[in-house]
Amino acid sequence: MNKTMNRIFPFLVLLIFLSSCGKKYEIEGTSSVSSLDGKKLFLKVARDGNLVTVDSAEVIHGKFSMKGKIDSVEMVTLFMDEESIMPVVLEGGNIQISISNTGLSAKGTTLNDKFYAFIDKKNSIDDQLQELGRKEAKMILNGEDPLYIQELLTKENEQLIIEMNNHVKSFISQNYENVLGPSVFMMICSSMRNPVMTSPIEEILKDAPVSFKENKMVKSFIQQAHENMQLIKEHQMLESNSQQN
Repeated sequence: MNKTMNRIFPFLVLLIFLSSCGKKYEIEGTSSVSSLDGKKLFLKVARDGNLVTVDSAEVIHGKFSMKGKIDSVEMVTLFMDEESIMPVVLEGGNIQISISNTGLSAKGTTLNDKFYAFIDKKNSIDDQLQELGRKEAKMILNGEDPLYIQELLTKENEQLIIEMNNHVKSFISQNYENVLGPSVFMMICSSMRNPVMTSPIEEILKDAPVSFKENKMVKSFIQQAHENMQLIKEHQMLESNSQQN
């Protein structure tokens, strides 16, 4: 019995030691943006309403690196001084960051690969939406019927909006239970002037698990959105009553 315990005990100590150690991350970055050379980059995360620096590195000859340990996966942001450059999922593994004038990417780990694949497709749909304006100008110059142009481009715009909403909803729903779901949800919602409950947002929340809705940022957004919707409703009622009188 004692011999058995003598063999097991060191193994248990090793397991406890390993479980107490955070996962290691290593970032290898490259930049073709000359203005970044010699600059210091910072990884920052929002905690209790403040931006906290997690790691930093200097860009030397277009390269920079960071490494450390984390206790949990976090969505962080890469900064140069006070300027936000790009979001990064800080998770265990080797993360390759690429910065250029034509694009940004963080790849090499599971969640970063998923996140930037999502971003790439979203950017593609955004580009198609922007292209509609140039398409309209070209069709007008070609002398095509304005009513036909309006009907065609309105239809294409609606299809792209549906595709975008489906893309966002699908991605968030697939990542309800990890850092990507709440982070992308808040990125989409941050584009609003004021938090409100839109149909796409209600669709996302309808099937979301409690863990997603209880996320601190998501919960705060939902509360503010409901309060704003109530204010809008009250304002509409006052306008309706004033018109009747």
